[in-house]
Amino acid sequence: MEPEIKHIPAKLLLGMSTEMSLTDNKTFRLFSLFMPRRKELTSLVDEQVYDLRVYPEGYYQPFSPANTFTKWAAAEVTETDSIPEGMKTLTVPAGEYAIFHLKGSIKDNSPFQYIFSQWLPKSGYQLDNRPHFDMMSTLQKRDSPEFEQKIFIPIKK
Repeated sequence: MEPEIKHIPAKLLLGMSTEMSLTDNKTFRLFSLFMPRRKELTSLVDEQVYDLRVYPEGYYQPFSPANTFTKWAAAEVTETDSIPEGMKTLTVPAGEYAIFHLKGSIKDNSPFQYIFSQWLPKSGYQLDNRPHFDMMSTLQKRDSPEFEQKIFIPIKK
């Protein structure tokens, strides 16, 4: 599983966020609130949904599943003139990303284990302090073995 290394331009996202940890995972609840309201966004770029994580400085040092971070359920928009109640904006800064293309169950954590324990230490890159995100189409069923997603890991030399 070799990534594509690519410079990604800044992205303007609109969505909902919550503080959580891996041991207190609120992903299902967050997306259950966001997805029905996605139709309220009037300037969508495409049908992609972002599962985005903003980790505080030092999140991985030392790593603990109890460490907290901010999780977003969002979509990319072209403007934010109209922000639905209960939603917020986030600008993802431009930068280099390692992009992993995955197919299969969204519940499988082994790609993340591979990325952080094998690929990253051998890659010549280090993590950059920018948001990590996954992109997936709203046109797919998340339970399908054919489910496709892209994992974006912020990197720098």
